[in-house]
Amino acid sequence: MNPLTNMKNVLKLSEQDLQQGVGKKSWHDMYRDSAWIFVAGFPYNLSEGDIICVFSQYGEVVNINLVRDSKTGKSKGFCFLCYEDQRSTVLAVDNLNGIKIMERTLRVDHVLDYKPPKENEKMDEETLRLYMEGCAPRPQMGDVKTEKKEYRNKFKGK
Repeated sequence: MNPLTNMKNVLKLSEQDLQQGVGKKSWHDMYRDSAWIFVAGFPYNLSEGDIICVFSQYGEVVNINLVRDSKTGKSKGFCFLCYEDQRSTVLAVDNLNGIKIMERTLRVDHVLDYKPPKENEKMDEETLRLYMEGCAPRPQMGDVKTEKKEYRNKFKGK
C-alpha cells in the first residue's frame, strides 16, 4: 500500500476513535504489548539524536534503530524507535503521523513484533551492548531485608 494512503488511513482510524468517545476499544489496543514504532519519510540527513529530539516530546526514548545503507552508512530515511512506556506510542502515532519535517511528510505507525538487529561483526562492544540491553536506566532494586533492617534501626533508637 502506498505510504501516503497508509498514513491517511491511520489518521481516519484516529478520527473514528475520537467520534466513538470514551469506553470504546481503540485500534491502538492491538499494539498494547509493543513499545516500538516505525517512522519513515524523514530527511536523510537527520541523525539518531535529531529523531530522538522530535519523538521525546511524547515519552522517554530508550532505543532507536536508524536503518542505514551498509556500504555508505547513509540513512535510508526510516527507523524503528522504542519508548520506555507503551502509552507513548499512541501519542506519537496520533500526533506525529502526517506532520512535515523539512518539507518531508512523516509516516508514524505501531510495530507489533519488532526484533532488534542481530549481532554484527562490525559493531564495537559498546554498540552491541546497547542493542542487546537498550539504553533505558535500570531500576535500582536493593536488598529488601537489608532495607527493612536499616529502616527499623533508624527508628528504634528514637
